Amino acid sequence: MKHLSKFLVVALLFVGVNNLQAQDENNPWQVSFGVNAIDTYPASASQLSEALGQTSSFGNQFFNVNDHWNILPSVSYVSVSRYIGDGFSIGARGSLNRIDQLGDVSVDDLSHYAIDGTIKYNILKNTKLDPFVEIGGGYTWVDEIGAGTVNGGLGLNYWFTDNLGVTVQSSYKHAFEDYGVTHLQHLAGLNIRFGGTDTDGDGIYDKDDACPEVAGLEAFNGCPDSDGDGIEDGKDSCPNAAGSKEMNGCPDSDGDGIADKDDACPNEAGIAALAGCPDADGDGVADKDDACPSEAGPAENKGCPWPDGDGDGVLDKDDQCPQVAGTVANNGCPEVTEEVQKQLNDYARTILFDTGKASIKAESTSVMVDIIQILSEYPNAKFTVEGHTDSVGSAKLNQSLSEKRANSVRDFLIDKGIGSDRLTAIGYGEDKPIATNNTRAGRTQNRRVEINLVK
Repeated sequence: MKHLSKFLVVALLFVGVNNLQAQDENNPWQVSFGVNAIDTYPASASQLSEALGQTSSFGNQFFNVNDHWNILPSVSYVSVSRYIGDGFSIGARGSLNRIDQLGDVSVDDLSHYAIDGTIKYNILKNTKLDPFVEIGGGYTWVDEIGAGTVNGGLGLNYWFTDNLGVTVQSSYKHAFEDYGVTHLQHLAGLNIRFGGTDTDGDGIYDKDDACPEVAGLEAFNGCPDSDGDGIEDGKDSCPNAAGSKEMNGCPDSDGDGIADKDDACPNEAGIAALAGCPDADGDGVADKDDACPSEAGPAENKGCPWPDGDGDGVLDKDDQCPQVAGTVANNGCPEVTEEVQKQLNDYARTILFDTGKASIKAESTSVMVDIIQILSEYPNAKFTVEGHTDSVGSAKLNQSLSEKRANSVRDFLIDKGIGSDRLTAIGYGEDKPIATNNTRAGRTQNRRVEINLVK
């Protein structure tokens, strides 16, 4: 039995040591120290009752401190334990005392030493008032006579802080050997818990810290809120600028519902379609990009309306004659009417050439000016300059002369600013008379130049 009790103590200590690194709980280590009291009276009274054939009186006078408790007025016990999870801790305790009361019998200061292995279960978890039960086994020496014991007890911790508290406990220690002393041991002392890891020093242990390497707040499980807006950095789209929950932690300086980080105009209320910028004239062009912010216009024209410089109802961008009023049907250019066409040819038919030549006589200069003025009023109209002769002379010579005279007029007009792309010279010779060639008057009419609109 002696060897069995020693084996039990060693086994309990072995289990405790091998579980020291088995868990990772907040403050898993606990050290307790204080005073202990040994009370052998209940056991002695029980043994005496049995010897006299009386009913056992175990537990009688439990609180008779003066007559039965043996107390060494100094630190007389030390224990260490490790939390292993689910309310259980495992550890070891050593104690010493002096026995001068063995039940009702006074003795001469017997020495008392004990070492115990413990398994403790905390009934309530994470509370200041912390009751527990304890079982275990150990070995006790009284004046160098040792015996194994099996132990059971009840106790109560009170924690002032997460790390510091006090404890009281009473244990029944039953001796295996007949010569051993079964007794009660009472403990009162100070508890210190430690061993929890808090890498970032924010007061939240790594085990419960969602951000163990960055100091944070308890409200966010140890994660920081750098800008103090009540939204933890990990869920904050703008962790360094205070904002609102609606903006995922980002500020909205102009209150337009668009976070400053996404707002191209953060200090002016605007619309989402324009990245938070205003559009005063509602033309879809942000004011900052709108050359005419108070007047609606297309984006192609930088937010300004297209002009109609000549007021003809055709916008300049579509107006082929933006400086001259025209008609919509003619792309903003004026249309050559029959009256204008007649007037043009009335002038053209008075152009005079040197006899048998293509050179224009000086007296026709004023007529040419009139023609140029008419052509300038119709800047997109194209014309043919047509040369005609009478039938005097050979048809070949007449054809050549008509072509030269048509080109001479064309060249004159081009030289005075009429676009070359607007004029085409054609010679018809004697093929298109407008009067009889049998009279002098008729031949005069047939020798002519016409300027006709190309339709």
